[in-house]
Formats: sequence, C-alpha cells, structure tokens
Amino acid sequence: MEYLFINYPKCSTCKKARAWLEEKNIEFIDRDIVNNTPTYDEIKTWFLMADKPINKFFNTSGILYRQMELSKKLGSMSDEEKIKLLSSNGMLIKRPLLVFNKKVLIGFNQKEWEKEI
Repeated sequence: MEYLFINYPKCSTCKKARAWLEEKNIEFIDRDIVNNTPTYDEIKTWFLMADKPINKFFNTSGILYRQMELSKKLGSMSDEEKIKLLSSNGMLIKRPLLVFNKKVLIGFNQKEWEKEI
C-alpha cells in the first residue's frame, strides 16, 4: 500500500506523526504542504474520500486562518469556494494529511491512525 504523507516540516505535530510512521516501519511519500501545495482536484478528491465536512480541512489554529478572519467567512462560502481557497495556500490546510487506500486522515490522532492503518 502506498502512503502519501503531506506535512509541514517545522510543525511539531507533523514531526510526531512522522516519528510514529517511522516507528511502525511504514514507508511513505513525503510531501511538503507549502512547497507542493495540494491542488484543487486533489483536495476535492480527498474531501470526498474523508466523508467529513470540508471545514475539517482548515488549519483553524493557523496564523493565516486568523489573519484572514475565516471563522467569520466560511459560513457563507460554498464547498467549491472553500476547496479553491484551501488550494491557494498550504498553510490554510490542517496537517498532517495521510492519504492511502481511498482514505484520508486529517491531523495526527494516534488512536485514529492506529485504528485506520
């Protein structure tokens, strides 16, 4: 099985997730969320795979999210507009993402990852 690990190298949660994957000897494709921001089509596909609201993909604790006052704006936006916004800047996306076997895990929750992988 192929795993795509989308992360921000400076993020402490991403570092924990990487260490967990390595500890479990899970090989993965490493992708920097800023230098190789997910495309509109990728995010749309992952949104459908995740079976969760698109808002779960937003990094709500991020500086850019707060600067853009997205907590006030997302309610009036369509899913398509949100996907387009997410694809415009990797720092808006909650990380890490782990994409595999028609699944996507958003953020690192060790119990969830242990159950799903």
